[in-house]
Parts: sequence; C-alpha cells; structure tokens
Amino acid sequence: MPFFLLSFLLLPLAGSQSSTTTAQLVPDPMVLFDFETTDEAVWRVVNDGVMGGLSQGFVDIEDGTLRFTGELVTRGGGFTSVRIDRRVDLSDYDGLELRVRGGGRTFEVEVDDGTRRGWRSVSRRASFETDAEWAMVRVPFDTLKTTVFGEPVSAPPVDLTNVQSFGLYILDGIDGPFELEVDTIQAYRADD
Repeated sequence: MPFFLLSFLLLPLAGSQSSTTTAQLVPDPMVLFDFETTDEAVWRVVNDGVMGGLSQGFVDIEDGTLRFTGELVTRGGGFTSVRIDRRVDLSDYDGLELRVRGGGRTFEVEVDDGTRRGWRSVSRRASFETDAEWAMVRVPFDTLKTTVFGEPVSAPPVDLTNVQSFGLYILDGIDGPFELEVDTIQAYRADD
C-alpha cells in the first residue's frame, strides 16, 4: 500500500484519539462496603440509652451481609443505630446507593464529615424505604438533612472531601422489632 494512502487512513484515528483524551471521564461507582472483609466487621451499635431510652440494636455481619436487628422503643428515646469510621473522599460522587431488605420499615443513612456545633456532632442523614424483597435505594447527598440531637440546624453542606464515618439508623416512630439487611453500600454518580 503506498505510504500516502496509509497516512490518509490514519488521520481520522489520530483526530478521534485527541478528542477522547480531552473528554471528562465519569468515575465508576465506588464500593464502600460489601461486607466481605474483616475490617468491615467493626460497625458499632449506639442505642438511645445514651439519652435514657430503652431501644436495643444489634449488628452482625455474615456471608457478605450486614444484619441490623433489634427492638425500637419510642418512649424515652426512640432510636438505635450502627456506625463505622471510614475516611474517604466522595467529592466526585452524587450520593449513596444501598442494596437493602428491611420488611417495610423506614431507615436512615448518615454521612459524617466531622462538623461540630459546640461540643455536639452535626448529623447529616436521609431516610430510605425498605421492602420485604431486596432492592437498590439511592440517597442523593443533596437530600441529607442537617441536625444536632434531632433538631434542624443551619450548617454548610456536607464536606464530601472529608467524609469520616457512616451510620445506619432506625427512628421511624414505630415500636417493635426491626431488621435491616444490607448487601452493599456504594457511592454513585447521577450519570451511572
């Protein structure tokens, strides 16, 4: 094949290659927890007993699934939670996606960037619904509500470059037993 013909055939490839290198790449979802490793077994329970309540929560990780179970008692408190420390930069992402099963109860997910109001931690949480069947739920970061001890407060948006911990809560106002199973938690982009 003559050289000038070969160069002509390569020109479109060179042009298309340069346009690809300038395109903005969308990051893949970031798996935060798949409950397959021992470092993910350090979720700790915080019950409403810290404020005189009687709710009880328990956490167990087995066969790649986190199980958060217990009994919610609304008198004197009305919440229980599980939490884990995990430092991560989520600034390239739009929210969290969880694969969950929870029998119809409403739960909340928390993203903590360490912001404090005086000596109290500022909580940033959003609720998600569950069903008796496994389902994927998305919680956009812009839906996180900012509170201190359950009371709304004015604070800057969550600093996604400095996420320090995550939590799962039940405080849906319904007395009785509950169970939440979580298979994965990952960060997603709206374009995913």
